[in-house]
Amino acid sequence: MAALDVYNRSGDTQRQRELSDALVNATVNEAVIHQCVVAHLANQRRGTASTKTRSEVQGSGKKLYRQKGTGRARVGDAKSPIRVHGGVAFGPKPRSYRQYTPKKVRQLGLHSALAGKFQSDDCVLIEDFTLDAPRTKDMLQVLGNLGLSDKVLFVLGQPESNIYLSVRNIPNVNSCVWDTLNVYDILWHDKIVFTESAAEKLEEKFGQPVSR
Repeated sequence: MAALDVYNRSGDTQRQRELSDALVNATVNEAVIHQCVVAHLANQRRGTASTKTRSEVQGSGKKLYRQKGTGRARVGDAKSPIRVHGGVAFGPKPRSYRQYTPKKVRQLGLHSALAGKFQSDDCVLIEDFTLDAPRTKDMLQVLGNLGLSDKVLFVLGQPESNIYLSVRNIPNVNSCVWDTLNVYDILWHDKIVFTESAAEKLEEKFGQPVSR
């Protein structure tokens, strides 16, 4: 079992909480993490880039000048890809870059990424809290009390709109619910702040040893 300090909003240590070894000390599978990150980035691509081929460019199809006797290179029409304002040869067309990743691979990648963050001491536990109203100043104070100034991700046990609205104006600070967590977000942020309820639910999900 791994013991982590549990802080409150003021940055004071309240107690220690033990997390299962299956979650914290799992083997980090870097190959699966890489696969998940590549798939995530590929799935963000819109794939709307498009160019016109020589058949789609507006212009005449007439041969510009005769084939032989001019002393110049042989040419076709003005829409040739080698001419200015001509069509594009082998240019991009709308396509899907989406990559399918099996569910078990995604779960293994998420488990490995979480274990890597825990093992590098980049995770912080905080008591569950709410805000009466959206206020960025309150979240800045929480970050200051916890001594966090880098890229920070708050992982919540349930949706909290006031926390989401208070965090979104702070550069490099984000929030999400525990079941929407993904590998890319874990790796991109320097520190992960888990509420106790989020840590408990992740422990229930990944409480079993990771398959090798």
